[in-house]
Amino acid sequence: MSDERDTRHEDGDDTAAVARPSGKRSARRRNTSAATVATIDRPTSSAKASKKSGNAGRGGTGNPFKRLVKFLKEVIAELRKVIWPNRKQMVTYTSVVLVFVIFMIAYISGLDLAFIKGVNWLFG
Repeated sequence: MSDERDTRHEDGDDTAAVARPSGKRSARRRNTSAATVATIDRPTSSAKASKKSGNAGRGGTGNPFKRLVKFLKEVIAELRKVIWPNRKQMVTYTSVVLVFVIFMIAYISGLDLAFIKGVNWLFG
């Protein structure tokens, strides 16, 4: 089922229909607000002021367990943003990588053999 929206107006004005990608990312992105994204991407003025005063270098102080929990929560939040491949994609990607590695091994082995033969012929 496509997630395209018809943007035809009643007065006959036709605008291009916007196609959205289907998948987990699009559903999650709608749940987050633009304000949340803006606060993550850009530091606030108080953060800029703390950098100027020299407090930004104090990242190593504080409770190490709280910092570890915060780090793990951030890692989980980032992993939720990842679009994981399904089984068919994973088999395809793995096959492509293995074929490429086998090809490169054969190519480099052939070059190595050619150089060995050339050096033996030249210096005998």
